[in-house]
Amino acid sequence: MKSHYGDVKEKAQKRINIIKGQLDGLQKMIEADEYCIDLLNQSLAIQNSLRSLDSVLFERHLTTHVTHQLKNEEEKAVGELVALFKRVNS
Repeated sequence: MKSHYGDVKEKAQKRINIIKGQLDGLQKMIEADEYCIDLLNQSLAIQNSLRSLDSVLFERHLTTHVTHQLKNEEEKAVGELVALFKRVNS
Protein backbone atom coordinates (compact mmCIF):
# COMPACT_ATOMS: atom_id res chain seq x y z
CA MET A 1 0.00 0.00 0.00
CA LYS A 2 1.32 3.44 -0.96
CA SER A 3 1.74 6.11 1.66
CA HIS A 4 0.01 9.47 1.30
CA TYR A 5 3.46 10.93 0.67
CA GLY A 6 4.03 8.44 -2.15
CA ASP A 7 0.76 9.54 -3.75
CA VAL A 8 1.79 13.18 -3.46
CA LYS A 9 5.21 12.48 -4.96
CA GLU A 10 3.54 10.71 -7.87
CA LYS A 11 1.06 13.54 -8.44
CA ALA A 12 3.81 16.15 -8.17
CA GLN A 13 6.07 14.30 -10.60
CA LYS A 14 3.22 13.95 -13.07
CA ARG A 15 2.57 17.70 -12.93
CA ILE A 16 6.29 18.48 -13.26
CA ASN A 17 6.48 16.33 -16.39
CA ILE A 18 3.49 18.17 -17.84
CA ILE A 19 5.14 21.52 -17.06
CA LYS A 20 8.39 20.40 -18.70
CA GLY A 21 6.47 19.44 -21.83
CA GLN A 22 4.61 22.74 -21.82
CA LEU A 23 7.88 24.68 -21.46
CA ASP A 24 9.47 22.72 -24.30
CA GLY A 25 6.40 23.45 -26.40
CA LEU A 26 6.58 27.16 -25.62
CA GLN A 27 10.26 27.26 -26.51
CA LYS A 28 9.54 25.63 -29.88
CA MET A 29 6.68 28.05 -30.46
CA ILE A 30 8.97 31.02 -29.78
CA GLU A 31 11.66 29.62 -32.07
CA ALA A 32 9.01 29.17 -34.79
CA ASP A 33 7.87 32.81 -34.38
CA GLU A 34 4.32 31.76 -33.61
CA TYR A 35 1.54 34.26 -33.02
CA CYS A 36 1.95 36.23 -29.78
CA ILE A 37 -1.51 35.35 -28.44
CA ASP A 38 -0.71 31.66 -28.88
CA LEU A 39 2.55 32.17 -26.96
CA LEU A 40 0.72 33.96 -24.17
CA ASN A 41 -1.93 31.25 -24.00
CA GLN A 42 0.80 28.63 -23.65
CA SER A 43 2.52 30.70 -20.96
CA LEU A 44 -0.76 31.02 -19.06
CA ALA A 45 -1.28 27.26 -19.29
CA ILE A 46 2.18 26.77 -17.74
CA GLN A 47 1.33 29.17 -14.92
CA ASN A 48 -1.91 27.28 -14.25
CA SER A 49 0.04 24.02 -14.14
CA LEU A 50 2.47 25.53 -11.64
CA ARG A 51 -0.46 26.61 -9.46
CA SER A 52 -1.80 23.07 -9.64
CA LEU A 53 1.58 21.76 -8.46
CA ASP A 54 1.58 24.33 -5.65
CA SER A 55 -1.84 23.08 -4.57
CA VAL A 56 -0.63 19.48 -4.34
CA LEU A 57 2.43 20.49 -2.31
CA PHE A 58 0.45 22.81 -0.04
CA GLU A 59 -2.18 20.15 0.65
CA ARG A 60 0.56 17.74 1.68
CA HIS A 61 2.09 20.33 3.98
CA LEU A 62 -1.27 21.01 5.61
CA THR A 63 -2.14 17.37 6.13
CA THR A 64 1.24 16.35 7.47
CA HIS A 65 3.43 19.07 8.93
CA VAL A 66 0.86 21.70 9.90
CA THR A 67 -1.38 19.31 11.81
CA HIS A 68 1.64 18.14 13.79
CA GLN A 69 2.97 21.66 14.29
CA LEU A 70 -0.36 22.98 15.54
CA LYS A 71 -0.15 20.44 18.36
CA ASN A 72 3.53 20.95 19.16
CA GLU A 73 4.84 24.12 17.50
CA GLU A 74 1.84 26.36 16.93
CA GLU A 75 3.89 29.55 16.52
CA LYS A 76 6.03 27.95 13.83
CA ALA A 77 2.98 26.67 11.92
CA VAL A 78 1.22 30.02 12.04
CA GLY A 79 4.40 31.91 11.15
CA GLU A 80 5.09 29.75 8.10
CA LEU A 81 1.52 29.99 6.85
CA VAL A 82 1.38 33.76 7.32
CA ALA A 83 4.72 34.19 5.51
CA LEU A 84 3.51 32.00 2.65
CA PHE A 85 0.22 33.87 2.44
CA LYS A 86 2.10 37.17 2.21
CA ARG A 87 4.35 35.83 -0.57
CA VAL A 88 1.36 34.57 -2.54
CA ASN A 89 -0.47 37.86 -2.18
CA SER A 90 2.37 40.31 -2.76
